[in-house]
Amino acid sequence: MSERLIVMGSLNMDLSVTVPRLPQPGETMPGADVVRAPGGKGANQAIAAARLGADVKMIGLLGADAFGDELRARLVAERVDDRGVSTVAGVTSGLALIVVQDDGENTITLSPGANRHVDARCLARLTAPGAIRSGDTVLLQLEVPVDTVLAAARAAREAGALTVLNAAPLPTAPLPAELLRTVDVLVVNETEATGLLPPAQKTAPTHDIIGDLPAGDQWLTHAERLRSLGPGTVVITLGASGAVAAGQTQQVRVPAFDVEAVDTVGAGDAFSAQLALDLGRREPLPRALRRACAAGALATTRRGAQDALPTRAEVAHLLEAVHAG
Repeated sequence: MSERLIVMGSLNMDLSVTVPRLPQPGETMPGADVVRAPGGKGANQAIAAARLGADVKMIGLLGADAFGDELRARLVAERVDDRGVSTVAGVTSGLALIVVQDDGENTITLSPGANRHVDARCLARLTAPGAIRSGDTVLLQLEVPVDTVLAAARAAREAGALTVLNAAPLPTAPLPAELLRTVDVLVVNETEATGLLPPAQKTAPTHDIIGDLPAGDQWLTHAERLRSLGPGTVVITLGASGAVAAGQTQQVRVPAFDVEAVDTVGAGDAFSAQLALDLGRREPLPRALRRACAAGALATTRRGAQDALPTRAEVAHLLEAVHAG
């Protein structure tokens, strides 16, 4: 059972503003003061895993700018091993522009910056002898080039590591079929789940009745369809309706936790980190999925991405409180 995670992915500076509602195209919407905070799906998931108790190594790139210095300092402060993170001259660090609605819904515009240069030179840190050990967990996302993600997944499989892909954000071009065949666990939300399916299978379930189970069954069908593309386990997050998972021997449906959401920005990253950590420990899928839902729910109760990520103790407290209730 491993608590050693290797995260290859993006590092961004997040600039966010809260508005009464998300603006329509062409509309100007007054908002609150801009908040600057370290982010990026790779860094978010690395820091989330560290707070949840994992030994985490981060692999990625930063620009030679003040944002890059700040992003590295946050990794170090959160006890993430940053020796796999390099600084690239002549490019900016990644930047995310986030607009958050009062109820927590958000839109994100991403400028990749240094993240688009994550290539074979970065990958060498992952594929060096002994860099990945059998029993490690490698956690990947799609804010760096897909070809590099595929190469990382190959390396992880060859080393005998558990490979978890959070397929977000979904690129406009289809994902390589080999990537889905190479990862052990695929994590997607409703939109991503539908987007990954072949055109003939893209009919989305009715989300608003999932609490009454029929739509949940349909999302499980979606998960099984995605499993047919190669991953051993497929997990679909359903926001306020929880999550479903299809594994090799079972299907699992977990309801959401009842919390007061103020910002959903880091929820998926907390979910993915907790899930990867628990599956790396060889926890049963139902337990791992429930704990991941708890971590994701807690992340919605505070504003920001990394600042909102919960600790292991906070996840345990929520699970105990729900059980006691």
